[in-house]
Amino acid sequence: MAIFRTQKPIRRALITGVGAIAALTLTSCGLTSAGGSEDRTISIIVTESAPYQEPTEIAKDLLAEDGWTLEPTYVTDIVQPNQVVSQGEYDANFFQHLAYLRQFNTDNGTEVEPAFSTYYSSSGVFSLEYDSFDELPDGAEISLPVDTANNGRGIKLLAEHGLLEIDESIPVTELSQADITSNPKNLEFIEIDQQSSAHTLSDVDAGFAFARLIAEAGHDIDETALALEEDEEVRRPYTNVVAVQPGDQASEKTQALQDAYQSPEVQEWFEDYLEGATEYNGDITTDDAQETWSEFTAE
Repeated sequence: MAIFRTQKPIRRALITGVGAIAALTLTSCGLTSAGGSEDRTISIIVTESAPYQEPTEIAKDLLAEDGWTLEPTYVTDIVQPNQVVSQGEYDANFFQHLAYLRQFNTDNGTEVEPAFSTYYSSSGVFSLEYDSFDELPDGAEISLPVDTANNGRGIKLLAEHGLLEIDESIPVTELSQADITSNPKNLEFIEIDQQSSAHTLSDVDAGFAFARLIAEAGHDIDETALALEEDEEVRRPYTNVVAVQPGDQASEKTQALQDAYQSPEVQEWFEDYLEGATEYNGDITTDDAQETWSEFTAE
């Protein structure tokens, strides 16, 4: 019988209280309440991590060459970015993949949609102590992301390698510990914030993490990986996107953003970063984003 422990993620709040929200509305130049003088200004809220920050800074320079002012706000919070875009306080956000966006909208009643894709980050189960799944002891502690959209990825990988049996009818984006039908090694699952997965790897026997986070923490991906995702089924749900309010895919601002984020300069950055630990992906564009989203949310 599996024992489940949940560690609540610690997130830095972007906005705390009504007063802070009011202050943000008054002081942030990129808010949609700004006057006509801000027509060439684009506000975007971005997660504070290299694969998001660095392409954003490249995009900022490219947009400036075309007469646009990109005003990014960098945060570690993964809740507020969708809320402030849904409320019209920011033009766009850049921090999530399709599966997380769909789950967030469902859970919170927000209305945010993808505008275009940027990159795909492979993931896996990693360990600093063991070289294979066979070496994992009975009762081993395995860390998993606390958010539903990523939780099932680790469970699916463990099942694919014979450590668990699961309900195969459940898609990976909805898979959870409740769908485990057999746990012969009595693995103990510890849920953590996805962004801390690499830094807490030394505290568990093994853990699911994004490959880029493992590399950023200074670990060798090949030496620490017990298994890497290879199933094509996970590529589309876990492709990262820039997201906007419904209908804004066709706006001039969003098109300008796409031209910058899907530029050769950004593509080259992804190719060089951590020897390709993140893979540039420009498959989704403003032309087909709404159709792609409709198909994805209907699954």
